[in-house]
Amino acid sequence: MKGNKTYVDIGSILDDVFEAAKDFGEKMKEFSPDFGGCGPGPMGGPGPMGGFRADGEAHGGAWFDSQADENADYYPNFSYPPMNIFLTPERSIVFEFAVAGFEEKNISLSFQGDYMVFSARIDVEPPVEGIRSFKRRLKLKDIDKQKYYVPADKFDQEKVKAVFKNGILKVTVPPREAADANEGIKIEIVREGE
Repeated sequence: MKGNKTYVDIGSILDDVFEAAKDFGEKMKEFSPDFGGCGPGPMGGPGPMGGFRADGEAHGGAWFDSQADENADYYPNFSYPPMNIFLTPERSIVFEFAVAGFEEKNISLSFQGDYMVFSARIDVEPPVEGIRSFKRRLKLKDIDKQKYYVPADKFDQEKVKAVFKNGILKVTVPPREAADANEGIKIEIVREGE
């Protein structure tokens, strides 16, 4: 019979593939801290703003390099929630998290050293028995501690501003003001024997 067709939910299949890839990435990080990032990454080292040279010394990073690739993904490790991370012309770093469905009181932001720690909790109602889903793309889940590299020597963590509006959490961390250059101590050079 021509009218008897079976449909495959490609969205569900892709969700399973992406979840497996995420699990694989997390397992690989146990073996290699460099996996999935540029340098040591958000959990173990200077991260996107810096890395390590061959001699083991830390160096400055790509965000402050005028030749940096603006399309590079410096935070590839977190696939949920969807987010934007960018640097403004004033050198503030901005994080935009799509957290529709979350309540402001259940979102936690803090700084721990050079990292901004973001987590959120959501109260999801259990699925109703007997419902047949035709499409299921909206999957809300808790956000466990995600760490984002925001070095305290480059950004003023005490002046951070977080605004929650229309399901978007926008976190702006301004740059640290440059300290006035110290004129230092003038060293007088004398001729030997005088």
